[in-house]
Amino acid sequence: MYLAYIPSPSTGVLHLGPLPLRGYAFCIIIGVFVAVWYGGKRWVARGGKVGTVADIAVWAVPFGLVGGRLYHVITDYQLYFSEGQNWVDAFKIWEGGLGIWGAIALGAVGAWIGCRRRGIPLPAYADAIAPGIVLAQAIGRWGNWFNQELYGKPTDLPWALEISAAPNREAGLYHPTFLYESLWCVGVALLVVWADRRFTLGHGRVFALYVAAYCVGRGWIEYMRVDEAHHILGLRLNVWTAALVFLLAVTYIVISARVRPGREEVVEPETGTAEGIAGPVADGGAEDDTAGTKADKPDKADKADKEGQGDRPGTKAAAKTGTADEAGEAAGEAGGKGDGVPAGAETAEKS
Repeated sequence: MYLAYIPSPSTGVLHLGPLPLRGYAFCIIIGVFVAVWYGGKRWVARGGKVGTVADIAVWAVPFGLVGGRLYHVITDYQLYFSEGQNWVDAFKIWEGGLGIWGAIALGAVGAWIGCRRRGIPLPAYADAIAPGIVLAQAIGRWGNWFNQELYGKPTDLPWALEISAAPNREAGLYHPTFLYESLWCVGVALLVVWADRRFTLGHGRVFALYVAAYCVGRGWIEYMRVDEAHHILGLRLNVWTAALVFLLAVTYIVISARVRPGREEVVEPETGTAEGIAGPVADGGAEDDTAGTKADKPDKADKADKEGQGDRPGTKAAAKTGTADEAGEAAGEAGGKGDGVPAGAETAEKS
């Protein structure tokens, strides 16, 4: 009798009236929300706009789900297209069966479409959402616990997973490989966040580090699983896939660091800034320049106008000149003789 083990749910479906809530789908949905939420926080911290990650996720998530299901169906085609199987089951995604390799590959295509529509570089977006994606994987793996699938070899460890009898499985205690991978994904998320802050990674290297680190764990966890799978040279197909993807990710990190070191300074262009800011600034600048020219730097024409104002009839200078002339004439009439000779002149003649 075992003193400790991890029990499995008796059912993977909870019913709220006529509405079934499937544990596998619930875990996937929660994982998606966590990835978008955390990816959005990282995107804004790098200078992006609020809501951009969610907008692009509208493209990436459906593509990722389709890609994950396609990979699973293609690599495990015998479960759906062999004799005695119902091919319609290939569309029952809620029963489990998503390949992370296909999900990331086709999800990247959807993300590329979304990024292209907004003028955003895909590597920068991938770096922002990488930790969120691996956290989503950590949450999504608990969907396998609800479905009692993807467990490892038999074990008597205290954390062994209890599996009940079913048409395609035997009752017993097995390695909880779903738990191993979930914990590994959390560790990868912490590693990626630390490395990003420590080394200021950019241009897709954060995402590549996530892929490489995940592949390391997936390789040995995959080796422990006992569910049916295709083998190549004695190794499960997913082990070979993990090794190949790991090499590609490491190669990208090395080449990218040499070709494009550092991190992107701008991750999201300010659409409409040139029109929205340049217009008012240009107009205001024109007004200031015009005012400054007239007030502080008068040109020759302005100076000439000011100098010539005395000669213009109706101006203040002309009014003053006219007033002085009229005063002189009045004084001459009062002090002089009828011939108009000024009094001062007459006095001079007498002396």
